[in-house]
Amino acid sequence: MPSITQSPSEAHRAGDGVDPVRAAQICARIDRLPAVATLWKLVALLSIGGFFELYDLFQTAYISPGLIRDGLFATGNQGVFGFSDQAAFASATFLGLFLGASCLSPIADRYGRRAIFTFALIWYTVATVLMGIQTSALGIICMRFLVGIGLGIELVTIDAYLSELVPKRMRSSAFAFAFFVQFLSVPSVALMSWWLVPQAPFGISGWRWVVLASAVFALFIWWLRSRLPESPRWLAQHGRFEEAERIMDDMERRCLDDLQRKSPGQTLDPPETHTVTVEGKGRFADIWQPPYRRRALMLIVFHVFQAIGFFGFGNWLPALLSGQGVSVTHSLAYAFVITLAYPLGPLLFVRFANRFENKWQIVGSALGSMIFGTLFAQQTTALGLIFCGVMITFCNAWLSFSYHSYQSELFPTNIRARAVGFCYSFSRLSTVFSSLLIGFFLDHFGTPGVLTFIVISMLIVMITIATFGPRTRNLALEDIAH
Repeated sequence: MPSITQSPSEAHRAGDGVDPVRAAQICARIDRLPAVATLWKLVALLSIGGFFELYDLFQTAYISPGLIRDGLFATGNQGVFGFSDQAAFASATFLGLFLGASCLSPIADRYGRRAIFTFALIWYTVATVLMGIQTSALGIICMRFLVGIGLGIELVTIDAYLSELVPKRMRSSAFAFAFFVQFLSVPSVALMSWWLVPQAPFGISGWRWVVLASAVFALFIWWLRSRLPESPRWLAQHGRFEEAERIMDDMERRCLDDLQRKSPGQTLDPPETHTVTVEGKGRFADIWQPPYRRRALMLIVFHVFQAIGFFGFGNWLPALLSGQGVSVTHSLAYAFVITLAYPLGPLLFVRFANRFENKWQIVGSALGSMIFGTLFAQQTTALGLIFCGVMITFCNAWLSFSYHSYQSELFPTNIRARAVGFCYSFSRLSTVFSSLLIGFFLDHFGTPGVLTFIVISMLIVMITIATFGPRTRNLALEDIAH
């Protein structure tokens, strides 16, 4: 049986009926599960929700040319707020993401991962459809702000949900697989934009078709919800042990069936012994207690600068290609080819992600982005631009699944969504302002100026994580937390 530790202050906060022994047993039962088809199916279901979310998020880069062509978006100081409407569109997205992640993500700690996963999915799907029927730049930008709020909640909830459902031996690989599925949305939206944005099928602008395709996703919401269990770790923290144990009984039965289909007579490993601290109900102040304060500050600095590198390239890719002398039509075609690296990167790491510390994967991917970002600025041929673009995208995808896995490991269950959401929200706040800065650099210094900004940001990412990041590989979430 796992051992229990409980400080006096924690015991006071946990006085809500939570049995520490039963909570520890639930955690140990999760970590003994084998990496079999049953668990990969759960990962895939969560990933489908993430597919919808990234499809909405990456629209920023690909529908802007259509909005400009329709006369809805203006460039420079002719925009509705006195600057480029594309920059305002991107900034509204990330301001919404900031508010959703920082202010509303704690509801996933209060009401559960499954309920908020569904709620956020409905929110941003409806808001995206409303955006697609707007007829003014102001209306589109305001609706995009509401989309961003829903996305901000969902991004954090999926991280917490996924990290708690899978055992420690497959956590990093589960995130790699999840981001493979999620990143399939990026070439999907790029392909649809390449095909539809230059056209107006049935007299309706192509960019509206790209946006309104999100309505189809609503059909999957309840289907997804009915197949996903609540997080047993979250249920245990709230004293709902009968529900948690029923879910674990079902998961263990199905995992054992998978094992025995491969090798009759196989049994589940006995639960491992590790220390579990009873946490009670989480508060914002808990983020600033040791050891979480140091981790939170590290993640805040990391997120401010990783967002510049990741979204600075991803959201502005067609514009960066145009800045290198590529026409709008060709820039969308090149962007589609480059985005194929988004799902390819995580897919290649599914089998290997658990062999390396997440912190060093973050450092390695940031280094790759720096190298190929520098080379991208020097390219003058289509082949050179596509190759360097693919490599930057590959490194960004590697960075993304690594840090999403990493940040969800660093905090305990009772404040996981709250802490991750708060730290993660700084990447969104950063992007609100960096979108404006990138627009300025692109206008005044061209693609090389933007890429210099991105390279410096990735250098700061490397130094921050390499210096202050703790080890997490193959450790139980409860051991990492305490």
